[in-house]
Amino acid sequence: MNDIDLITVTHGPLKFSAHSVGDGPTVLFLHGFPDSKASFDNQLMAFARAGYRAVAVTMRGYEEGAQPVDGDYHAIRMAEDVAAWIRQLDTEPVHLVGHDWGANIAYAASALVPDLIRSLTVIAVPHPVRFAEAFASSPEQQKRSAYIMEFQQAGFEDSIVSEDCAYLAALWSSWSSKWEIPSDRLSEMKAVFRQPGVARAALEYYRQAFDSSSSAALETQALFTKPIAVRTLAICGDEDRCISPEIFVGAMRMEDFPGGLQVTRVKGAGHFAHIEQPDAVNDLILDWIK
Repeated sequence: MNDIDLITVTHGPLKFSAHSVGDGPTVLFLHGFPDSKASFDNQLMAFARAGYRAVAVTMRGYEEGAQPVDGDYHAIRMAEDVAAWIRQLDTEPVHLVGHDWGANIAYAASALVPDLIRSLTVIAVPHPVRFAEAFASSPEQQKRSAYIMEFQQAGFEDSIVSEDCAYLAALWSSWSSKWEIPSDRLSEMKAVFRQPGVARAALEYYRQAFDSSSSAALETQALFTKPIAVRTLAICGDEDRCISPEIFVGAMRMEDFPGGLQVTRVKGAGHFAHIEQPDAVNDLILDWIK
């Protein structure tokens, strides 16, 4: 088995570093917040051994070369990033896997370019529109998501990286409260967020999600309301303290997924199910994409 290679994919002037290993149909992994492409270290070799080319990409804003001059972090723009990466990585449709914000972008990409995506797997974040509907009527979920309101404050990006990124480490601990977080995973995440501009870019995902008037916002809203024609596997941890597992399951409705939908809860896992229980999650995804 080959070692993991560091490659670069592009979209216009933006450059995104990625880890790639294996040969065969491409499985493209999109990380979330607060995280990095290393989020999928437990997936890459397993998928390569199973006969796939596994690629984990750094998302828009998470390194200096991937930070757009215009500061646009609407989901439509990041779905366009994904479409560009797919065209560079493979001549055939790919299997797309997204966690957290990576799941949101995976929904958008699947609506934008369904012909480029063979299967979709989303982890921890349900259908964006249905989640917004459930959020509006759930005081419990509003409490869980209080951090999003903090992110709207100007300059809050400085707070999330102060004191050795203590705020971000606390999010991981609270979202997966029964998980003993490996020290190397925390160190990797902190190193990413200490890079110039990364903390601000990461919070812009959340800030621009509340934009309702720009052309990019309207394009994003239109994407999220489109049915998902790609067959979809949705995975959540039944101990997730970021998004209620009950809300997750309730937000995944067959009528929104005419391409097919399977919803699975991973027992004992929190928000980072693919890191906490990699063997179980890998088996679920490999069974699905086969």
